[in-house]
Amino acid sequence: MRESAAERHDRLLGLVRERGSARVSDLASQLGVSPVTVRRDVEELAGRGLLDRVHGSVSWPQNAAPAAAGPGGTGTGLVLGMLAPSSTYYFAEVIRGAHEAAARAGARLILRISDYRPQEDHARTEGLLSAGAEGLLVAPGWQHPGDPAAFGGWIASLPVPTVLLERRPTAGSPLDRLDRVCSDHAHGVLLAVRHLVDLGHGAPLLMARADSPTAVAVRSGYEEALAVLGLRAPQDVIDSVPAELAPDAFEQAVQALREAVHSGVATAALIHNDVDAIQVVQRLAELGVRVPEDLALIAYDDEVAALADTPLTAVAPPKREVGRHATELLVERLGQGADMPRRHLTLLPQLRVRDSCGERPSRRR
Repeated sequence: MRESAAERHDRLLGLVRERGSARVSDLASQLGVSPVTVRRDVEELAGRGLLDRVHGSVSWPQNAAPAAAGPGGTGTGLVLGMLAPSSTYYFAEVIRGAHEAAARAGARLILRISDYRPQEDHARTEGLLSAGAEGLLVAPGWQHPGDPAAFGGWIASLPVPTVLLERRPTAGSPLDRLDRVCSDHAHGVLLAVRHLVDLGHGAPLLMARADSPTAVAVRSGYEEALAVLGLRAPQDVIDSVPAELAPDAFEQAVQALREAVHSGVATAALIHNDVDAIQVVQRLAELGVRVPEDLALIAYDDEVAALADTPLTAVAPPKREVGRHATELLVERLGQGADMPRRHLTLLPQLRVRDSCGERPSRRR
C-alpha cells in the first residue's frame, strides 16, 4: 500500500525529533522520496510550527523543552505524546494549539498520525510511550459508529494520564471517565440554523458526510437544532462524499440539492464540510443555481470557506483552543495527579458571517 503524506510526515518528524536536526538531502534518502517532496513536507510542517527550517536543514523547534529522561533522553522537561488522525485540514490547528501550549509549559510534544486507520491507533500510541511520553493527548481515528467499541477499549487502560481530543465516548463507558476536551458541534449547528431562520428562510437542508465523529455530531446536532427551533426538516439529509473519491455520488448529491432549490423545497442549506461546500457551489453555478441569490449557504469547519469565490459564511469549531486547553489540562493532571477531579471541557464554535447567506429573501432583487 502506498504511503500517505500523513504517514510520511509522521516518519519525518520522528527522524528530526530523534536527531535534533537533519539535512533535507539526508531526510530524502532516509524516507526514500525525492528532495523536492521532502522540501514540500518541511515547508508544510514548519508552517505549522512543528519544525524549524534553516539553510537546507531542519531541526526540532527551539521553543520546545528538551525531552525528559527516558529512552535516549537526558533532559528534565515533560514529554507529551499526541495521537491525531491527520496532520492536515481540521487537526492541523488542533496540533498547533497543543504544540504552542506544550512549549509555554516547557514541555516537548511528540506526534503520531494514524491517517484515520483506527486499527493502528494502539500501536502508534505504544510508539509514543516508547519514545518517553509521560502523558497523552489522544484523538482516535474513528470514522464509523462501531469504531469506539471495536478499536477503543485499550485507551482506558493506558498507563499514563490521558486526555481525549474531539471525541465523545458512550456515556457510562470506561472512556467516559477520562479527561476530554471537545467542540460543541450541536451548538455550532444551532448557530447556523438560527442565523438562516433569522434571515427569513425556512428550515435549511443539511448536506453532510458520515465518515467522521464531527460529521456524526453535525447530523445529530441538526436534528436537535430543528427541535429547539420548532422546525421540521424540508427533506432527508443529503449524503455528501468527497468529489475526488466518488465523483458520481458527489454529482448525485449536488443534483438532489439543485432539485430541492428549483422545486422550492428549501432556500437555504448547511454543508459539512467547507471543502465540499466550495465544490458544491462551483457545480451549482454550472447548473444555474446561484449562491446566495438562489440558495443561502453556510459551511461547517471553516478551514477554507473564506477563500471561495463567494466567501462562505461558516461555523468555526475552536480547533486551536481544543489543542491548547487539552494540553494545559494534561500538564495540570501530571502535576496534581489522581486527586484532581476529572474534567469534560466543551468549547463553543463561532459563526463567521460572510457573503454566502445574502440578505433576507424578501429584500433580494
